[in-house]
Parts: sequence; C-alpha cells; structure tokens
Amino acid sequence: MARDLVNSIAVESTIVPAAYDADQNGTAVDLQGFESASIVASLGAEGVTLSGTTKIDIKLEDSDDGSTFAAVTGENSVIEGSVDASGIFFTADADAEIPAVATIGYRGGKRYVRAVADFSGTHGTATPLGVNVIKGHPRSTTDS
Repeated sequence: MARDLVNSIAVESTIVPAAYDADQNGTAVDLQGFESASIVASLGAEGVTLSGTTKIDIKLEDSDDGSTFAAVTGENSVIEGSVDASGIFFTADADAEIPAVATIGYRGGKRYVRAVADFSGTHGTATPLGVNVIKGHPRSTTDS
C-alpha cells in the first residue's frame, strides 16, 4: 500500500512567512476542487513582551467571491478547533504561548478562505509568522 499524501493535498500560503509587526490580511485561497481544508499558523519567538493588550490574534475568514471576506464564526463551519465571534482560532497573549503551531479545520461552504494576523498594542520588534492552507480530498474529474 502506498502512503502517498502529496498527491492528495495542495498547499497554498495565505500569509507568507516573514517577520511582522502589524496586521496582515492573507491572500485568498481558492478551495474549488477540494472537499476539505486545514489552516496551519506557525508563529516564531515573540518580538515583544506579550500581554492581554499586546497580543497577536489569528483569525479565519471565508468568502464567496475572493474579495469580500467575513469572519468564520459558526462552529458548523469548523472542525478540529474552534473560533470565537470574531473568527479568532489562536491568540498569543503571553510569552510562553509561542513559538507555536496552531491549526483549525474548515468545513464551511464558501469557495475562498484566508487568515488574518491581528496585532494589538505596540509591536516595536517583529514576530515571525506564516499561515498555510492545506487543501485535501480533491474531487476527481468525474465528480460533479
């Protein structure tokens, strides 16, 4: 039995890995042709002392058209994780919380997803982060 995962998924970056000190809206990732998606956020060592007012929230948003996005808020839209009323699925608000990898599974019905990194407070020194979307369960050409 082959254990080939690479031909069963596609990976796209929504927030390109870099060091950031301000909000980042990810690029739209088109889910057409795939039945599932997992969003994977990787955050490196914090550039500043994190707290309840100086923090980084990672949010999940979806869209029908790839340009008008809204927060994914319903638990019926995610699996293997949870979102709050603002679409936040990970918050780094204490130094011991990152470096970290945070994941959430998307099962909503929209065609596009993206991540948003929301920086609160003053971030005078950047924090490395990136967010990828792993698209899974590709439809075959005979599926309708």
